[in-house]
Amino acid sequence: MKTAPKTQKNVKFTERIVKFFKGVWSELKKVHWPTKKEIVTYTSVVLAAVAMVAVLIWVVDSVFSFLLSFILG
Repeated sequence: MKTAPKTQKNVKFTERIVKFFKGVWSELKKVHWPTKKEIVTYTSVVLAAVAMVAVLIWVVDSVFSFLLSFILG
């Protein structure tokens, strides 16, 4: 008697898995995929921003290091 509920449960599980992946595929079709030009542009912007923040942190660190060495002598 217990084997029947397990097979029904397994069928429901596999149906849920199939339904899940169909939903995933449906949503992936709706995604706006960027063009190669957009990817290059966005990557350039991110790298430029990272470089600017790195320089800013380096300047602030240098100033604090100088001040600390000046104070401690």
